[in-house]
Amino acid sequence: MKKKTIVIFIFLTALACNSELFSQNAGELNAIQTVVPFLTIAPDSRAGGMGDAGVATTPDVYSMHWNPAKFAFIEGNGGVGISYSPWLRNLVPDINIAYLTGYKRLDSKQVLSASLLYSSLGDVPFTDDFGNLERTFNPNEFALDAAYSRLFSEKFSGGIAFRFIYSNLTGGSYAGGEATKPGTSFAADISGYYQNKISFLGKDALLGFGLNFSNIGTKMSYSDAQTSDFIPMNMRLGTAFTVNFDTYNKLTATIDINKLLVPTSPRYSSTNPDSIIAGKDPNVAVPVAIFQSFFDAPGGFKEEFHELTFSYGLEYWYNNQFAIRGGYFHENETKGNRKYFTAGAGFRLKIFTLDFSYLMPLAQNHPLARTLRFSIAFDFNALKNASRSKK
Repeated sequence: MKKKTIVIFIFLTALACNSELFSQNAGELNAIQTVVPFLTIAPDSRAGGMGDAGVATTPDVYSMHWNPAKFAFIEGNGGVGISYSPWLRNLVPDINIAYLTGYKRLDSKQVLSASLLYSSLGDVPFTDDFGNLERTFNPNEFALDAAYSRLFSEKFSGGIAFRFIYSNLTGGSYAGGEATKPGTSFAADISGYYQNKISFLGKDALLGFGLNFSNIGTKMSYSDAQTSDFIPMNMRLGTAFTVNFDTYNKLTATIDINKLLVPTSPRYSSTNPDSIIAGKDPNVAVPVAIFQSFFDAPGGFKEEFHELTFSYGLEYWYNNQFAIRGGYFHENETKGNRKYFTAGAGFRLKIFTLDFSYLMPLAQNHPLARTLRFSIAFDFNALKNASRSKK
């Protein structure tokens, strides 16, 4: 069994490392479009420092976003985390993303968790057809989650999460003579997590695999006359490998692979805009879209592969008190061209853990340049022990 899991780890590593090979001769641009893209942004600093990888890393209080199944393996009985990121500061000065999450262990096998992801898009001026200012509005979006995680064996756990999504981008303004409204959607995550303690070169090691089908839910519309659009339904799978060199030093390497489970825009005829000459009709129901997303790209298998994004991360801990992190995120040129390095650090004290991360795009003057994330997590057990020691 150990040999088999190591072979799978090597296979995923090789697949991710060869992403550049498949990305050559990229072809024409055809990025996948969804509403509420804030759901795909890494909200916490730990994963943000490791190239936005987190589906298979060891569980922490921010596991809700990456893989709720990981909560079943978390060591504590409860905890809460808060994360904040000034977003796209190269474009505008007042876009922010905040994340509040927490969990409570019910027993040795079951954990409940919840989270709130909030995105503020800053003050936006609304004008009339002549450019006169009518009002200023602060568009905002949020997702409210609740999840249940269960341990099925000593090595495997599963999780399910339910999500309510709210997006108010216009504040009821009129567009094209039609009144707009906030968009809403209901979605769910289904996830699994496997971890196995093994020996590697005579050292204790931990091998983990994670899979999360996230944001599987209803389409969203911002007016009664508008066609509903897909939310970012996503499949995330990955692996993580941790080696404990000694009592004080351990290193984790991790890889995530993402695939959006929504239709790819087809190629239409230049003479007949309603005639599809390559690809498939994107106006389908949600279940059809999920299965169709694996073979509907007009460029065939090559374009389907280009739709994968790859996250590579490293994390080093000294004495379980200080961590440094690094990572790289890769997206094909035809699908968005997000390519950036990340770095971060963490400090763990008795009561809380403090993390921060920094994003460094490869392109100059990129909107994501100088992106910072700050996270703090509190452990309920440590808080109780601290209060008892004072009495």
